[in-house]
Amino acid sequence: MVALWLPAVALAGLYKCARDDGSVMYQEDPCPAGKELRNFERDPAAVSVIPFRAAPGPDSRQVAPTAAASRTASERKPRKGVERTGNAAERKFLVPGIGEGEVVARIGRPDMSTAGGRKTVRWTYLPAPEDPSTITTLTFELGRLVEVERKVIRTP
Repeated sequence: MVALWLPAVALAGLYKCARDDGSVMYQEDPCPAGKELRNFERDPAAVSVIPFRAAPGPDSRQVAPTAAASRTASERKPRKGVERTGNAAERKFLVPGIGEGEVVARIGRPDMSTAGGRKTVRWTYLPAPEDPSTITTLTFELGRLVEVERKVIRTP
């Protein structure tokens, strides 16, 4: 008798029913007349799948994106040990009015960046062999260079 009862339990459906107080109840038995909100056998739930490409982790396994991976290009920091493209000697020739893309093409990505506001971004380049003893700070507004500050520092 138990063997006959088990297949019936396995085939039981799922019903979404309204209670008298207006709340929702999920149950395996059919709802009373007029109380059925959804029969999941006849009307299965829709499933949304949003594909994304995970960034490779440090050990080459796929990992889910993190907050750092979702930063905009102007907020990304270069990883340690990764060569920055561009020529640091070009830093002294930057003039206001050029765009972020042109700056990256000419002198590479910044060592540090901060966003003072939604429209203002500040990039900092530390001393490099082609531009020794100088910290270059660039201020962008709405993607355009508005200020170039070059500060000579003393090294011990």
